[in-house]
Amino acid sequence: MRTATKLRPRTKPPEERREELMKAAKRLFLEQGVGPTTIEQITSGADVAKGTFYLYFSSKDDVLAALRERFAQDLLAGIKTAVTEKPDEDWKGKLAAWAAASVASYLESIRLHDILFYGSPHPTREGLVNNIVIDHLAGLLQAGVDAGAWSIDEARFTAVFMFNGLHGVVEFASTGEKRVNQKRLTHRLERLCFRAAGLHHG
Repeated sequence: MRTATKLRPRTKPPEERREELMKAAKRLFLEQGVGPTTIEQITSGADVAKGTFYLYFSSKDDVLAALRERFAQDLLAGIKTAVTEKPDEDWKGKLAAWAAASVASYLESIRLHDILFYGSPHPTREGLVNNIVIDHLAGLLQAGVDAGAWSIDEARFTAVFMFNGLHGVVEFASTGEKRVNQKRLTHRLERLCFRAAGLHHG
């Protein structure tokens, strides 16, 4: 009696194909930068026909935007995990966790970050004032205000300040030190965040 065999699908699910294109683009961007990378190279790296690319992305800038969005999502996921591990009433601990997770994630993927956000032909400043990481931080700061943990004038404004402060101190350390002291950098960012929220360090 013939045993039934499970046939492999002739085509991959759309989400899997899209993911392969993004992985190929990410690898090429890291290897040679955004500018020199062509759509033909991306499709070749993903082992698909050039026309397949346009089923998922309208242009190279479109796949770049998708990678930027993925980067922010991954960063936020790590921050959320760190923050939620703190007790509900430990607002200072939550803010410290935000700082520590942000520094760790940034340093771990700083080269990819710089390529995606600064190495493209059309770098954007929009992400410095409007992104999901700032949205989450603004929500955390406002929740702390509502709980009486700290007093700030405006949560969104302070969140933008802290987010850009994060970028600034990491850039300062990475360009000024041969090997970044992550523990010291995190401690310094924590102190800045505490001061912005009107908290004393210690």
